[in-house]
Amino acid sequence: MTKTVSPPVPAAAEPEVGRSTVLGRHRRWLYPLVVAAILGQMAVAMVTAAVQQTPTIDEPVYAGAAVWQTQEHDLRYNPEHPPLGKLLIGAGLAFSGAEVDPGFQGDQGALGRHLLYESGHDAWRLMFLARLPVIVLTLLFGLVVLGFARDVAGPAGGLAALALYAFSPDVIAHGSLATLDVPVVGFLLTGAWMAWRARQRPRLYAPLAGLALGAGLATKMSALPAVPVLLLLVVLSVWAAGGRTWRAAAWGLGAAGGAAVIAVAVVWASYLAVDPRLAWVPPPDVPASGGLRGLAADLLPFPEAYRDGLRIQFRFEDSRWSGFLFGELYSGGRWYYLPAALLVKSPLGAIALWLAGAVTMLAAPRLRAAAPYVLVPAAVLLGVAMTGSRDFGTRYALVVPIFLAVAAAVVLTVRWRWARIGAVVLVLLVAASSLRTFPYYLPYSNEAFGGAARTHENLHDSNVDWGQDLGRLTDRLRERYAGERVWLVYKGSGVPSWYGIEASDPLAVPAGEVRGLLVVSNSSVAKATGPLAELIRTSEPIDSVGHSITLYRR
Repeated sequence: MTKTVSPPVPAAAEPEVGRSTVLGRHRRWLYPLVVAAILGQMAVAMVTAAVQQTPTIDEPVYAGAAVWQTQEHDLRYNPEHPPLGKLLIGAGLAFSGAEVDPGFQGDQGALGRHLLYESGHDAWRLMFLARLPVIVLTLLFGLVVLGFARDVAGPAGGLAALALYAFSPDVIAHGSLATLDVPVVGFLLTGAWMAWRARQRPRLYAPLAGLALGAGLATKMSALPAVPVLLLLVVLSVWAAGGRTWRAAAWGLGAAGGAAVIAVAVVWASYLAVDPRLAWVPPPDVPASGGLRGLAADLLPFPEAYRDGLRIQFRFEDSRWSGFLFGELYSGGRWYYLPAALLVKSPLGAIALWLAGAVTMLAAPRLRAAAPYVLVPAAVLLGVAMTGSRDFGTRYALVVPIFLAVAAAVVLTVRWRWARIGAVVLVLLVAASSLRTFPYYLPYSNEAFGGAARTHENLHDSNVDWGQDLGRLTDRLRERYAGERVWLVYKGSGVPSWYGIEASDPLAVPAGEVRGLLVVSNSSVAKATGPLAELIRTSEPIDSVGHSITLYRR
């Protein structure tokens, strides 16, 4: 019998195995390195913005309330917002050694100015420390975007979603400020992701969804419309995990109830962390709310301070505010303001990918299950925000760039090669547009609307000019206009004289006496009427600072 001898393994085969192992090892390292690079550029962008910008209008209020709450264990300041976001801001300020006068009696705006400009501390340092926790939290939410998108669309989709998030000018702009807009949306996105993951492990992730929902509710009251959405998503996930039976539906209702209890507990814990006695004394300006809104406020299972804060928010919504859109000054809210503002302030590549991702998610059967977790919360929260009366900026619609970054990831799952190539090209265009506006993220506009230099022609307030450029104005006056008489109309919470700006009020004297430099915040330019409008009309624009302040020669 002839013995069969196996042919020898070619010598070249051994290096092939080694090469495959090396390539696999490199791939394992490459992915986290790309993630770190994307988040690293975001961190650089946010830190640069944070150290260069003076306080925006809302930041001193939050910073002052944060120090007051941690120092005095009292909830009286800024009651219209729950305390968790301010506790986070206060965590940064805890390293500053800053204190406020326990006998202070002014309003919350005066408290913020007292902290920044009258406590003997460096306002630049205080603001950076207040902003630092929000910067860190914004970076962590980038990992949530990555994880959510990976679950839905795979590793490549995760990177695409992370890039859209990390290069979003709106997310960078507001993620670098000591405000509540990015934290509340980030917590809600985390809740939606946990609800999605509950389809596989409901006992672990359904409670985590409740925890994230509670964090959102304890940060800002704009999270309230998300409560029924996220709880229904928990029911859906547990029902799907249990085989879509009546028994599974009952378990889903129980899981949603448990998540709701956890969310309520988080809100109570945030108030108890400030004042364990909950010795709340309602301020005199809390309005009496009737009708369905008043009934809703009365029935909420939250501390009295939360319910009174909601009533204050109702009063804000009942007020008539001025808006500015595409060069038109108007009074009252317009339902289409936020979509229009997003059209101006979102990178064109991002808009294309958001739309393509939403269509793909709804059209592809294998992706359709994710649509309720990504598209429905975004649609509900944007829809509610569109009914608001405060047309102040896209910060009220950050749910769009954050949630739809996850939706955009599914374009990478399309089998058509050109779709994937197009998606990569669009992500690169978003990155280029974002890098091009560095470090002026707050006044960003996309290229179709002329870029950051022309945002003030279409929008105002936190879209372009939120009081952030006093420091840059100081430098400009010293470098180019030293010794000239300065007349200033500034819209913001900063104190110009603290930054070395010696200026007079042009509205306090006859127009004929206003000679020299007329310096006007662009939001004030947009809303100018009467004497200010006449001063601007009879002056020559000669310079711009940070795309938010215009200098005129008179």
